[in-house]
Amino acid sequence: MIDTIEVSICPEHDTPMDLRDMRCFLAVAEELHFGRAAERLHMAQPPLSRHIKALEDRLGTVLFLRSTRGVELTEAGRTLLAEVPNLLALAQRAKERTQRAGQGLTGVLDVGLFGSGVLDVIPRMLARFHALRPEVKIRLHNLTKAEQLQALRERRLSVGFNRLVPPDEDLVVETVLREPLVVAMPARHGLSVRPSVALADLDGQPLIVYPNIPMRGLAQEVADAFRQERLTLHVEQEVEDVLTAIALVASGFGLAITTQSATNLRLPGVVFRPLTSRHLRDVELSCLYRRGDASPVLAAFLDVVHEVARHGSAARSS
Repeated sequence: MIDTIEVSICPEHDTPMDLRDMRCFLAVAEELHFGRAAERLHMAQPPLSRHIKALEDRLGTVLFLRSTRGVELTEAGRTLLAEVPNLLALAQRAKERTQRAGQGLTGVLDVGLFGSGVLDVIPRMLARFHALRPEVKIRLHNLTKAEQLQALRERRLSVGFNRLVPPDEDLVVETVLREPLVVAMPARHGLSVRPSVALADLDGQPLIVYPNIPMRGLAQEVADAFRQERLTLHVEQEVEDVLTAIALVASGFGLAITTQSATNLRLPGVVFRPLTSRHLRDVELSCLYRRGDASPVLAAFLDVVHEVARHGSAARSS
């Protein structure tokens, strides 16, 4: 198929040529024979001759000298021949890049992250996507839940990840997985000898809770569970991220209820035990994106997210 994208080769004279013009000219210029050029272009000779004549009329100059001996390029024709291959190559490059962008193979993916989200599944999803789409630039943004929601609405993020996200009419909130909760404690703590820790075992124990932010988070979930089981919640410290919480545990400030992915931190002097509770078992990790966003890059990334979510569900049910 011959393209018909117009390209102005002489802007000051307003003489646009389309790609069909260029390919017809190039075939005749290289073959120096209208018959062979027509065969090369899989077209009849009379239409090819008309294309060249129309091109010469548009440019206001003769490109070929026709004689009984064949076809020769004029000086104008030789000048055009020096430019046309570059223009065709540029047009082909633009076409390929446009198609790749339309397929989500190039572009930018802005991803919103949060503290404990970078410890396990999200990096694996990003690595998988990067392996499939290496030409897509991934930009990471460490933001609070409220900041992520605002950035998504303002189109500064393509997608975000967070926990305990409230419903939003402008955003899709999809659960990727539900992550079990564990108790982080100093290795010398009396509860460390148990294979698991019940919420009742934490009655009155000094706890480090996070995140300490205005929107509902794990700290509020913990407080609700303590209240439902009629236990005393002793908050020793409120912090904003998991790393700080586990560092304080290592220093002996107290214990922390956190997600299983936090066990990847492996700070010296800290052990983790599964938490058992009627009201506090796990917490979801959600993927957030704008409702109706037609970005091919986002669609390709969501395929990876959904694949991970399916595998996670299958692993939990097996």
